[in-house]
Amino acid sequence: MQAVRDKFRNRILACLTPADFALLKHGLSLVDLPVRKLLEVRGRRIEHVYFLESGLASVVVTGAGHHSLEVGMIGREGMTGLSVILAAERSPNETFIQSSGEGWRIAADDLLAATEKSPSLRNIFLRHGHAVLTQMAFTALSNGSYKIEERLARWLLMAQDRSDGPVVYLTHEFLSVMLGVRRPGVTAALGDLEKTGVISAQRGSVTVLNRAGLEDAANGGYGAPEAEYERLFEA
Repeated sequence: MQAVRDKFRNRILACLTPADFALLKHGLSLVDLPVRKLLEVRGRRIEHVYFLESGLASVVVTGAGHHSLEVGMIGREGMTGLSVILAAERSPNETFIQSSGEGWRIAADDLLAATEKSPSLRNIFLRHGHAVLTQMAFTALSNGSYKIEERLARWLLMAQDRSDGPVVYLTHEFLSVMLGVRRPGVTAALGDLEKTGVISAQRGSVTVLNRAGLEDAANGGYGAPEAEYERLFEA
């Protein structure tokens, strides 16, 4: 078990038993994940599932009139392919890389074949699916009930959780999609948080200076999905 943990930063792969990992290992390949790389195209069959080692992926829904909004964030805590593990094989959303990194890729068919051989492996993936749906539910609550500054604070906390330090790399263009607001609204919200001293915003990045203060700024929007994930995947 320890050998599996030591090999991966991705928490799902790291928590697998040697027997479950053996069902996946021959299908896994390490790949670069550059910014804007599409991992899932909406309405198309999902060919591969990715276990991120670093970087960030966004799950984005797009409606009529090209209105887009992020509904999920995936980093090294998780995996793409929610529709695959829920036996739907395609998604109405798209998933793309918003912060570059690398990850392990496996063919969706190989992953499904492995789950058919191991109920424990299937249960791990289903628990992750539950965690993703919990995150999406709180994203809907945040988008519907919270101010832009509070939503931005939540998003920055989630991004920092999946980063290697206090710096979160982003652009105003991405943030406008993530939060469903226009770029001037993003600029204003960043400025408001910067005035309180919880962040420092530069072109292309934000540095978290006071995490506790940023959590206060999120006003309760952050924390519950993260606690649920830890309950499901506690070490």
